[in-house]
Amino acid sequence: MTLPGFHSPAIGFEQPFEMLSACHERVERTLALFERLVAHVRAQGHDAASRSAAADVLRYFDLAAPHHHQDEERHVLPRLRASGTADARALADTLETEHRRMEALWARLREPLILWREAPDGEVGDGPGRDFPLEAERQAWAALYAGHIAAEEGRAYPQARAGIDAQPGAAETLADIGAEMAARRRTPRGVA
Repeated sequence: MTLPGFHSPAIGFEQPFEMLSACHERVERTLALFERLVAHVRAQGHDAASRSAAADVLRYFDLAAPHHHQDEERHVLPRLRASGTADARALADTLETEHRRMEALWARLREPLILWREAPDGEVGDGPGRDFPLEAERQAWAALYAGHIAAEEGRAYPQARAGIDAQPGAAETLADIGAEMAARRRTPRGVA
């Protein structure tokens, strides 16, 4: 079980909205890895492959996903709120509320994954047949992400980008957004 490589060409921070979309592809691949991990443990039991997959899922949702939410909350949601339309403001509020729900669910889901990452073979259920202990929450979390990504890709990003493009200095604004996103990822966790 391995985390598949990127399916899209390399995107850089100089294209911040494309970078946000590329992050969504990574979210979807990591959610799919989590699904395969659960199926693997259920069918074959806990082993080195499941430990590795658990580590990959933890790494993505502990490190990259929080940055992605921050990117949106700093650069997308404020533009929706400033757009002047009630629909855009409501969308921004919904997306921010969903971020908090995803984070709260992840705080619960990560605990069994930590055990799976650390446990020796067979120690998370003694062989095949072991279900993920919070399976209903995991499925709800994955469904929440799917709907959230669809709303961002279909409505939030296009609206925020259109607002930037309609203003003088759009290229500079996009460059500033990309530079801030890149700089925050170079800052030690907890500082930014």
